[in-house]
Amino acid sequence: MTPTVILSADRGSFTDYGGSSVLGYVACMPSRLVPSQFMKSFFTPKVKSEKGRAKVAPYALRKVEASLIAAGFSEEEVYVTPPDELRHVIGQGTKVVGITVHDPLGLEPVSMKLSMLFGGGRTWTAEFFREMGEEISRLKSKYGFKVIAGGPGAWQLEIERPPWVDTLFFGHAELDFPPLVKSIIDGGSPPPSVKGRKPKANQIPTIINPARLGEVQVTRGCPRGCWFCSITPDTFLSIPLEDVAKEVEVNRRGGAERVELVTDDILLYGASKLRVNHDAVVKLFETVMSMGMDGAWFPHISVGAVMDSPKTVKAMSEISRYDKVRAAAPVVGLETGSEKILNKYMRAKAFPWSVRDWNELVIKATAVMNDSYIYPCYTMTIGYPEENDQDVEESIRLVESIIDHGFKTYIFPLPVVPMGNTMIRDNPFPTLKRLPGRYWDLLYMSWKWNLKVIRDSIPTFTGGLGNRVAQTAVRYMIDRVFDSIEWAFKELRDTKGESSLKYSNLNLNNTLGVLKSVYWLTRLAFIRS
Repeated sequence: MTPTVILSADRGSFTDYGGSSVLGYVACMPSRLVPSQFMKSFFTPKVKSEKGRAKVAPYALRKVEASLIAAGFSEEEVYVTPPDELRHVIGQGTKVVGITVHDPLGLEPVSMKLSMLFGGGRTWTAEFFREMGEEISRLKSKYGFKVIAGGPGAWQLEIERPPWVDTLFFGHAELDFPPLVKSIIDGGSPPPSVKGRKPKANQIPTIINPARLGEVQVTRGCPRGCWFCSITPDTFLSIPLEDVAKEVEVNRRGGAERVELVTDDILLYGASKLRVNHDAVVKLFETVMSMGMDGAWFPHISVGAVMDSPKTVKAMSEISRYDKVRAAAPVVGLETGSEKILNKYMRAKAFPWSVRDWNELVIKATAVMNDSYIYPCYTMTIGYPEENDQDVEESIRLVESIIDHGFKTYIFPLPVVPMGNTMIRDNPFPTLKRLPGRYWDLLYMSWKWNLKVIRDSIPTFTGGLGNRVAQTAVRYMIDRVFDSIEWAFKELRDTKGESSLKYSNLNLNNTLGVLKSVYWLTRLAFIRS
């Protein structure tokens, strides 16, 4: 039986990244710099499927699947299918193909930064979307189904809309996606775009099949209201604990041993007016761990919430049994050290304190997190229209303070990107020329520190290698590579980013490019020393 509705995503999203979501960031690199076979076999391997149905899938697709089933579609009518299986599953009976997109044009902040630093070119995220688009376009011309594209990267498709997309779907799927699909199946014309309404917590069905990496959403939205953030327009809500437990169990039955608690700030679970609800957070972690899971991790936490309730940070670390090997490394918005930029673009960032307290709060919060084996990956947004070298200098002083304290943390200064659903959507996109000159000093300082933190962790990373010769060899290789990386960032600093242009002709996806690149890497690692 041919499924009526098929849900999918491009290869850059429809993968489990070999068990580590961190590897997904490699797909943000220009595609010419990462060989295709290496990218597809190591960084974005295929997920297993059975007769066209994915064994595990991105959480967003599982939510859309659950919404369709809850609206009356049968499980035989709806398939969640990996992109490489589409040609085997789509047939005459297929009426709708729904895809979720994250970074279809390579315009997300990490992609923009890596593209700038390495001479430009289409990222692997954009290349994967292009590959999927060619396949869907070919199948659509044969079978005549309609295509709906939604997800966090849908705003990019307003800039460059593929001809094979019938409807762009913005917002949440639970209330408005099923009726849209039904109307198309019944012969209705698909509208050019649809804005999905925001559901209440009791209108969000739980997933019925396993999500990759044990993902389970616990909050939606963020009430801090930062202008640059795509989450800001969302209404904040916490998912009921019984629904969280149901989804953990679905993933556990599917083979998951750990839980990734999807949230934009784990400490706001059960919160009211941006104040931490200690009991709710503790109950959340206790419930998850009592279900036989090996651990519970989370992608985001905030400085303000950490300092609002340090005891909650300590409690959830102890419940999840974090230690030096089982540490958490969430993304945390450091953003800037400039009071001017904070006041205009993120006034609630420090709440319940004032932005005047921001730099002190960051230092105190980092200490609290490190004491509980939480090593923050601080991201910074640099390049606002009115931002000047003095503002960046204030950010540099904040980063210097973090470094002087010797905290275990990572710092990533990113160019601020005017994403289409944010309050800065009309700002210009970042370029080498538009970034403040001092950005490159901040970038070098941050990456020099990142490399030191990683180097200091090498004994932990290689401790599992029983062979001392192997340990020594791996450490030597890492040292050599890191020396070259630091040198490259120093060049970027000294040339104000102009040195990135020399990478523009480097191509690892052809034979000549591989030979040139081997020479280039050898020269970097050995001749220079």
